[in-house]
Amino acid sequence: MADVQGITRQDRPVDLWIGGKRVAPESGRYFNDRNPLDDSTFAQVAEGTAGDIDRAVTAAHAAFLANRTRLASEREGWLCKAAELMEARRGEFVDILIDEVGSPVGKAQFEVQYAISCLRAAAGVCRRVTGQTQPSEIPGRFSMSLREPVGVIASIAPFNVPLLKTVKLSSTPLATGNTVVMLPSEEAPMVAHRLAEVYRDAGVPDGVFNVVSGFGETIGDSLTTHPLTKVVMFTGSSRVGRHIAALCGQHMKRVVLELGGKSPLVVLADADLDRAVEAAAFGQFFFQGQACMASSRIYVEKSIQEEFTRRFKALAETLEMGDLRVPSTWVGPIISERQRNRVRTHIEDARAKGAKVIAGGQWIGNCCQPTILSEVSEEMTLCREETFGPVTSIYPISGLDEALQRANDTNYGLSAAIFTQDISKAMAFVQGVHSGMVHINAPTLHDEPHVPFGGVGDSGFGREGTDIDIDTLTEWKWVTIQLP
Repeated sequence: MADVQGITRQDRPVDLWIGGKRVAPESGRYFNDRNPLDDSTFAQVAEGTAGDIDRAVTAAHAAFLANRTRLASEREGWLCKAAELMEARRGEFVDILIDEVGSPVGKAQFEVQYAISCLRAAAGVCRRVTGQTQPSEIPGRFSMSLREPVGVIASIAPFNVPLLKTVKLSSTPLATGNTVVMLPSEEAPMVAHRLAEVYRDAGVPDGVFNVVSGFGETIGDSLTTHPLTKVVMFTGSSRVGRHIAALCGQHMKRVVLELGGKSPLVVLADADLDRAVEAAAFGQFFFQGQACMASSRIYVEKSIQEEFTRRFKALAETLEMGDLRVPSTWVGPIISERQRNRVRTHIEDARAKGAKVIAGGQWIGNCCQPTILSEVSEEMTLCREETFGPVTSIYPISGLDEALQRANDTNYGLSAAIFTQDISKAMAFVQGVHSGMVHINAPTLHDEPHVPFGGVGDSGFGREGTDIDIDTLTEWKWVTIQLP
């Protein structure tokens, strides 16, 4: 296999990335990064400590003092080159996404392409960090405002789309003149380590991008509360997000949280059923349902419920489970035993309390079949909790009013979708649904690098995206000049 620091299956332990070089962890410990398909060891990765976090943040701060004044054209050049390198190394990243997190090849290819697009979009940000001039009430006074980078950004990425999020949570910070300490999920650290090498080869100076792998429960607080980190960008569970928000409040830090979801898909009687069924399957079963935007609540108008359910069941049963490198494979393994137990428990609890399994519900190895339930009631765990697996429920509704009431009956509010040919009903749903993102005649599952991505309630706080990131990652400074 390839050399350890330049990837697919790893034959030697992988160290931290601090100050532009590989650094052994302070503890000397390494953990097993497992392939979820069979739980075999994919890599042994450095287990960082609070001391390692301090080393990385200190290196990032030192790099920031030099990086903050670099020309926009320099940062633009790094990001354009990084996009070129990722394009050239596309196959390596696809292999990692398949072997490290169990991505079917189609999902892996999508994620690599998104990351390339994200780098290019971030390159365009470099020249848009602009200020303003303001009128002054003082005669002879010139008044203007400037934007300045804030410093070290603490970026914490999830396992499900590790390349997408690692690039998203690092490229715009770099574009705006900041530096980054990345804490990847312990389930997907190699993507971040590989990205570090891409940035290095693209010319990003030492210390501007750092990776400390390890376990968030033991070192996450050291990163988010470090006095030299100025902004925390986190993607993960709502439970951890609330904890991080509390810490950031105590330490007066900016925070962007992209958290869980229980996203509703509404299908009204006049919908194009074929498109609605395809959207439901894509929205829930893409990457085996391990997506915060997954369509885990499907509300269907009663007059078409039977036909929708029949078509949805038929499509779900055609989704293939097999070799992840075969393009027709749709469903892969659930990431870890802990998460598999969560999926199993949600299905078994629903069955025990009277839910009807319309499709799926069985396991092949570490893979759960696409599962559709009906007659799900409030006392069932999956009714309100995020399962984060290929499991969804169909609920009958009387029309738009009930659809809105049911869609809003949740603590989450990340994404929502409606299928209807009536633009008035569609816009009423857009205006009435409590969600950060809404899609008409399209799946709940969608993202682009430049859009304001994020949710409300337990789904998060703030937004991600190249344009809105400029506000998050820069500080305004007002300047006046008194002319003679």
